[in-house]
Amino acid sequence: MNSRRNFIKGSAVVGAGITLAPNLVFPFNRKPATDRLKIAFIGVGLRGTNHLNNAIHRKDTEITAICDIDPKRIEIALELIDKAGRKKPQVFGKDEDDYLNLLDSPEVDAVVIATPWLWHTKMAVAAMKSGVYAGLEVSASQTIEECWDLVNTHEATGTHMMFLENVNFRRDVMAVLNMVRQNVFGEMLHYRCGYQHDLREVKFNDGKQPYGGGVEFGEKGLSEARWRTKHSVLRNGDTYPTHGVGPIAAMADINRGNRFTSMTANATKAVGLHKYVVDHGGADHPNAKVKFKQGDVITSMIECANGETIIVTHDTNLPRPYSLGFRVQGANGLWEKDGDRMYIEGQSEPHRWDDSEEWLKKYDNPVWQKYGEEATGAGHGGMDYFVMKSFVESAISNIAPPIDAYDAAAWSAITPLSEASIENNGEPQEFPDFTRGQWVGRKPYDWMKAEYGK
Repeated sequence: MNSRRNFIKGSAVVGAGITLAPNLVFPFNRKPATDRLKIAFIGVGLRGTNHLNNAIHRKDTEITAICDIDPKRIEIALELIDKAGRKKPQVFGKDEDDYLNLLDSPEVDAVVIATPWLWHTKMAVAAMKSGVYAGLEVSASQTIEECWDLVNTHEATGTHMMFLENVNFRRDVMAVLNMVRQNVFGEMLHYRCGYQHDLREVKFNDGKQPYGGGVEFGEKGLSEARWRTKHSVLRNGDTYPTHGVGPIAAMADINRGNRFTSMTANATKAVGLHKYVVDHGGADHPNAKVKFKQGDVITSMIECANGETIIVTHDTNLPRPYSLGFRVQGANGLWEKDGDRMYIEGQSEPHRWDDSEEWLKKYDNPVWQKYGEEATGAGHGGMDYFVMKSFVESAISNIAPPIDAYDAAAWSAITPLSEASIENNGEPQEFPDFTRGQWVGRKPYDWMKAEYGK
């Protein structure tokens, strides 16, 4: 184990800038000595605790370490572990860099990273350099340079990472993916998706509870309001694209026979967050003087190598019901999530929508058919169960996961590219090819298989 770590660290230094074949598996790549994965968690806030809870209830895991700079979150995590009858893990969190000591522990095979966005790439890179299989929460990266850091480190070390995008495992999404694979929609042409979610009570709270109750953020805020809202103050772009674009990328075979080639983006003016502060805190509240840079509705258009287009919408600062706005359209018909409707030429009544329920039942993904009941209660309608299942099983077998470093880079690149396009009046931005041409020969991932480590 120690020789593996030393080899990886040495390779990361001498191999910097050297391009290796994608999905290369080094002969020194570590594989757990048993069928139980020694898994650690960096960040045990609300999201990290959800992952921790799902890992605890698996028979193939050992929780060996946790890390957080908030003592209250450590206390909550330890109590959860103790109630499950699990052994107390090592605890890290004496300062912001203590996660590096966690990654050096010989008792860690894999790590789940669920921290504020600006820490994601550096922590995932450190994990891969330590030979630790990394699971990274969304979004993966904030700049194009960080996107390349993930890819380059994966290739230089041979260590895998999985991007933990849970919507790819949503039941209706996986059923529609099954329909795409079976050519029900015909040749694919157009997709729409996004993140349309009223986050005003996430971006602001009273500093005592994580959701709402006040208009504080930053140092006076709690949970995501402490860090997430600052992005809306300082940045004008789609800062959270992957819940929508991840499932669409799987359907469009992005990085596996297809790729994003270019995109444009435009933003409306910023009104919603200021209005919320005034409405709930008054015009004299200090935060009423804050100028928010992020436009309330941001629309990006992506072109693909195989000729498809994708519209991605970011809408989190205004009052609205939740929707990821999925539309999947081919030459024979389409599915729209809003309205839960389907139309397939020759099978639907002409010019009349079908309720999508029967279609989704007919093409229910085998993954859900086998494990749907077991997934109940895992979080987010059960899809978090499959995120942890795929991560653990892939890590135990030390193989590439369903969503890899190339996917994390391509999907997350939408954020900096949208910022650049908006800054330049909608000017088209070229997508980097993070696979360095390998997308041409890479085969689509088999999303229909129910076991991930085989």
